[in-house]
Amino acid sequence: MKSKTNSVNSIFLYNIRRATTAFTGFALIFLIFLFILSGVEVSLGIANHTVENGFSDLFLWSCLEDLKFFFTWLLPAYLIFSILYLLSKQIARFSFIIFSIVFFLGQLGLVFYFNTTLLMLGSDIFGYSTDEIMQTVGASGTLSLTPVLIFIVVVTGLVASLFYLPKKLNFGIIFPSVLVLFSVVFILFGASEKLITADLNSDFETNLIKNKSQHFFSETYAYLDPDLYETDIYAESYLGEFFSKYANAEPIEYLDDPDYPFLHKELKSDVLSPFFDTQEKAPNIVIILVEGLGRAFTNRGAYLGNFTPYLDSLSTESLYWSNFLSNGGRTFAVLPSLLGSLPFSENGFLEMKDKMPNQISLLNLLKKNGYRTSFYYGGNSEFDKMDMYLKKNRIDQIIDENDFPSSYKKIPASNSGFTWGYGDKELFRYYLNTKSGEDNQPRLDVLLTVSTHDPFLIDETEKYTQKFENRMTEFGFSEGKKSDYRNYTRQYTSVLFADDAIKDFIETYKKRDDFENTIFIITGDHRIPEIPMASKIDRYHVPLLIYSPMINRPAEFESVSSHFDIAPSLISFLENNYKVKSPKINSFVGRGLDTTRNFQNIHQIPLMQTKTDLIDFVMGEYHLNGDDLYHLTREFKEEIVKDPAKVEEIRNGFNQFRRKNSEIVNGKRILPDSIIEKYTIN
Repeated sequence: MKSKTNSVNSIFLYNIRRATTAFTGFALIFLIFLFILSGVEVSLGIANHTVENGFSDLFLWSCLEDLKFFFTWLLPAYLIFSILYLLSKQIARFSFIIFSIVFFLGQLGLVFYFNTTLLMLGSDIFGYSTDEIMQTVGASGTLSLTPVLIFIVVVTGLVASLFYLPKKLNFGIIFPSVLVLFSVVFILFGASEKLITADLNSDFETNLIKNKSQHFFSETYAYLDPDLYETDIYAESYLGEFFSKYANAEPIEYLDDPDYPFLHKELKSDVLSPFFDTQEKAPNIVIILVEGLGRAFTNRGAYLGNFTPYLDSLSTESLYWSNFLSNGGRTFAVLPSLLGSLPFSENGFLEMKDKMPNQISLLNLLKKNGYRTSFYYGGNSEFDKMDMYLKKNRIDQIIDENDFPSSYKKIPASNSGFTWGYGDKELFRYYLNTKSGEDNQPRLDVLLTVSTHDPFLIDETEKYTQKFENRMTEFGFSEGKKSDYRNYTRQYTSVLFADDAIKDFIETYKKRDDFENTIFIITGDHRIPEIPMASKIDRYHVPLLIYSPMINRPAEFESVSSHFDIAPSLISFLENNYKVKSPKINSFVGRGLDTTRNFQNIHQIPLMQTKTDLIDFVMGEYHLNGDDLYHLTREFKEEIVKDPAKVEEIRNGFNQFRRKNSEIVNGKRILPDSIIEKYTIN
């Protein structure tokens, strides 16, 4: 009996050794192809985008990230392989081959997605419907020949290697055992988080070297199990010296009503009146939301160069905030943030759909006070559930691509035949043709543009390509720098096109009877991500212009504000000058625009990059991004800060917002019904 038991044990140990050596061959081939794909990705990054580091530096850093990924997943992969091997050698080998093919197809897809959009795909994929995903993918057009060839070569090489090489690789038991034991130690000591990480020159290069599958898996895991990385947002929070430093800022006095987490007393936020000569009749308000209009390439001082000469000239006649922030990294956040100063809820306020709590916004409040409201968009207003939000706020008119007459021309289609709808010039032309300047009723009109959205296709391509070339010459760019910028010709030409469209719109509007009593608000919904970013804050850094012939004292402000602050200040201005009635309590997230000319930030500003990523928070001169803290300079550049106490202070401020935001997710309301009924149209 003992002999039989020893025999069974011997067979088991023999098979385990065979499984270990077989797995090692497959695993090393897997690692080699991880390195090969890193070389491909870095090469694509250098070929298609502007980088400061050379291939060897970026490739070595990328390989280090691959090793972290490899040793993190080596042990669980080994255990699964060994179990299958004990059942059947063929099943184990076949399963590993199939898994590897599927994995590298996915890895290649993530690599090409990043190379095209400059965004790492993560849990944000769960924030969009199938139709929205198909629409976004369709906008990018069909695959070019290069990705197809890379797919074929890599997959063919991978299949051939996995089928033939393991048979030729002969390992003893020592090396395979050490490899597996190293993975055990690597996981137990959390080495992936402790190993040195690259400190590269730009956010683009930092993301370029990261393993895209590791990012996707970790983001997905965190989304599906949010408690994994959750801090206690209900813990007592201490904000250190923040409020004492900005004692001149009126504190927000929350009413501590358990049913309304954001409810607070009205702030005295009418900072606009000193800059205006008001008239007897309430002004028209025209809000222009420019897709992708980032400060990086807008107006003087833009670090990529000023590609908006008209907006730059207009800013000298306006109230202009150069250090302004959008509250979202995509379009989903702009309407509720700017029009309603609303929290994000779980996946963006609009994703609450018909469960959106009643609220006060510029739309329904001004409609109650005699305004006629409208929304104009060249695309489909159903995208991001914008139409549901607008209807919730009792808007009078929604105009989108389905309403344009046949005499208007759509944006040129991509290779796949997709078009976003009507470009900026056609949008403005249709608006001017349908809005009379002789109305007795004041208007609030919101226009959202689309020309500066991927795939950045415009009419008059030759004209704006030449403008782009001329602009670079005006900047004094060297031929080498011009060559780098030409990697983004479509993006920059679309910006120049949008700038001209706004010029034509404003200059035409000046001829209307109502121009003298109109206020224009111009800002970006976020920054174009398809041009590499220098920092984490870059994605949210947009300009804000308030332009009107009623402005008696143009000014530029270096103080920081965000989309959250526009509605509170505009309502206060209209309340003080035009008898617009608004409640003495509200739930606005923003405190109002800061008109301090020097650089400062009196606000606490949450930022939501995608519908599933609420990891950014700006408080004072600091920006918390996940676990990383950055100091914002006067030029709006970021410097990494290694200060655990300061990190904790900023995180406490962030957690106060997240706690209130989570209560909205769980069914708490924005405002009492009595306020809604008195100040809005039901």
